Amino acid sequence: MAFTEAAIRAMVADWYAALDRHVDLDEALTYLAADGLEMRFPEATARGHGGFADWYKAVTNRFFDEVHTVTSVDVSNLNIGRADLKVVVNWQASIWTPPAAKSQWLGFDAYQTWEVVAGPASAPQIKTYTVDRLDPMPGSASL
Repeated sequence: MAFTEAAIRAMVADWYAALDRHVDLDEALTYLAADGLEMRFPEATARGHGGFADWYKAVTNRFFDEVHTVTSVDVSNLNIGRADLKVVVNWQASIWTPPAAKSQWLGFDAYQTWEVVAGPASAPQIKTYTVDRLDPMPGSASL
């Protein structure tokens, strides 16, 4: 696979589809660089595959019925083996907090900054991932 803008855009879509399916950890890790990985979420900063594994276990056991809809991907500084991205994704999910009688609906537009690097066979992989802000949708429960 060539490290191209089209390949990067396809990886972004595939990443969110994988998150929606709550894929096994080993599959999720294929989207992430092995060296220098840093992911900044509102609730935590995950470093390396081990840090991501801890975060992923927590969120896949907390959120369900997830739907990520990519609304924009702006690719800049595309060079040999790296690129910067601005990603906007609409995230909707349900959450249940014991002992509540019912789950709650969550809906947010997430504005993110990524650095993507070429991984095995030049496949794009996420090296840095920062959630810059979350804008709640009307009617959303808070996180």
